[in-house]
Amino acid sequence: MRKIKGPDTLFIFADGGSRGNPGPSGVGVVLLDEKNEKAGEISKYIGSATNNVAEYLAVIYGLQEAVCLKAGKVVLHVDSQLVARQLKGEYRVKDQTLRKFFDLALNLLREFDKVEIKEIPREENKDADILVNRAINLRAY
Repeated sequence: MRKIKGPDTLFIFADGGSRGNPGPSGVGVVLLDEKNEKAGEISKYIGSATNNVAEYLAVIYGLQEAVCLKAGKVVLHVDSQLVARQLKGEYRVKDQTLRKFFDLALNLLREFDKVEIKEIPREENKDADILVNRAINLRAY
């Protein structure tokens, strides 16, 4: 249980991308509070990775930030069908590399009182995608 109360709900929009598969990759995350105000954002270059690894790392970075902000509930928005459905338990995680990231994400999800995972169309994740491309373009660690 949380000792210091943070926002009741944080809406996390997470995206990861790779130019090439694998290739130069980045993550982008936008966190919004209940009033639809920006509570944080992340734009980070992660080096060479696959699209799926980048997607998972975006989720992990977003969840870590939500833990730091002491959110009670998170609503995680991702445009990766694979990541959304694996985290919901609808798809098995067969790839051993992805299994590590899946386990990290699952462990972080346990930090919240309530979790909702939403698979959204790419068009609804534009702000996070902009942050991904900025990170890759600038190679900003």
